[in-house]
Amino acid sequence: MEKKKILITGSNGLLGQKLAELLVTKPSIETIATAKGDNRLPFQDGYIYAEMDITDPESVEAVIAKFRPEVIIHTAAMTNVDQCEMEKEMCWKLNVTAVEILIRACKKYDVFLEHLSTDFVFDGTSGPYQEDDAPNPISFYGWSKYAAEKAVMSSDIRWSIARTVLVYGIAHDMSRSNIILWVKKSLEEGKTIKVVTDQFRTPTLAEDLALGCYLIADQQAEGIFHISGKDFLTPYEMALMAADYFALPASLITPTDAFTQPARRPPRTGFDLTKSRKVLGYEPHTFREGIALLATQIG
Repeated sequence: MEKKKILITGSNGLLGQKLAELLVTKPSIETIATAKGDNRLPFQDGYIYAEMDITDPESVEAVIAKFRPEVIIHTAAMTNVDQCEMEKEMCWKLNVTAVEILIRACKKYDVFLEHLSTDFVFDGTSGPYQEDDAPNPISFYGWSKYAAEKAVMSSDIRWSIARTVLVYGIAHDMSRSNIILWVKKSLEEGKTIKVVTDQFRTPTLAEDLALGCYLIADQQAEGIFHISGKDFLTPYEMALMAADYFALPASLITPTDAFTQPARRPPRTGFDLTKSRKVLGYEPHTFREGIALLATQIG
């Protein structure tokens, strides 16, 4: 049987790595991993790596013409919310212009585009959100991701949008921490930490997000899908659960209101997963199960 070709953008990132790890286990899929610069995946077998700069139309055209994927899962983006607020041109180039370039290539070669988006397209006044709730971004990052969504939706290609929330996990060769690792390290060192109580999220295990993305790609399911964890928590509650799991002193965790940051954060997001469960058969881990998985990965 002929294999289905799936191309990943941003394969060096957290989601990109988890997606590559998952796709290479599927005998029916041929995986093409792409990123800017060298391949940083921790394993070499079972996929093809190609360098691709998503902001360069010629680079995108050359790679897609060569490999002719059936599906592109577009994970590459500028996701540092405060950096996006300060470097708006770079943010727009990576988060919007790149998507327009991909859309043109997908149209030319009849590729199904699965685009990754975020809960930050919402203003956070009434979460958890369903897929058809109206976006209203309150940060430049949110605006850039919403503009990309609109570009995808108004195109005449086959598409899906996978929105997600506060992704955590452990990637190879990445300095970026996550709330669980930060809490564990701080408490082990006996440091007092301040954690916010006035933001609500459904934190997403990177492995769960990869699974959700695979389910969409495999079915070429069209439309918007909310892919996140199922526990509706504040960062303060997440920190307490991490302390509890690792048997570290929760007394060192101090609740606080949101810090002043360059970009505004939506207070209450999180997702209603009804549609993803029904259409895709998506079922994520609990947050505690996610902590347990990370614990095995850090050894």
